[in-house]
Amino acid sequence: MHITKIEKEKVWKLRHKVMWPDRDLDYVKLEDDHLGIHFGLFKENMLISVISLFINNEVCQFRKFATLQTEQGKGYGSTLLDYVMNEAMDCGVKRIWCNARKNKLGFYKKFGLQDTNYSFNKGGKAYVIMEKNL
Repeated sequence: MHITKIEKEKVWKLRHKVMWPDRDLDYVKLEDDHLGIHFGLFKENMLISVISLFINNEVCQFRKFATLQTEQGKGYGSTLLDYVMNEAMDCGVKRIWCNARKNKLGFYKKFGLQDTNYSFNKGGKAYVIMEKNL
């Protein structure tokens, strides 16, 4: 297993397959993807988990975190999230946040993220903004 920076086009394929397979590929592309730092976790040369970091001064948002369903629950996503949180700290980030699907709040709480009072719906899914001071 290894983690490396990857091109946004590789991220799009996995995002689409995991997060929004019933939507068009363009639905998973972010307008500012060209500004992000994209990471992939590979298992035996197969991309199984992706995440994108968007750093603005001392604040970082991670977005579009996705792990193949067949590989979920095996610690790969946790390994990747831990890695990128350390990368963010190395870049001088003081606060990290994300839009978490409500059904995944427990996962993010394991990493010290706290839910805020801000929530919204997108594409029929409920989200809560979670954050952590580093």
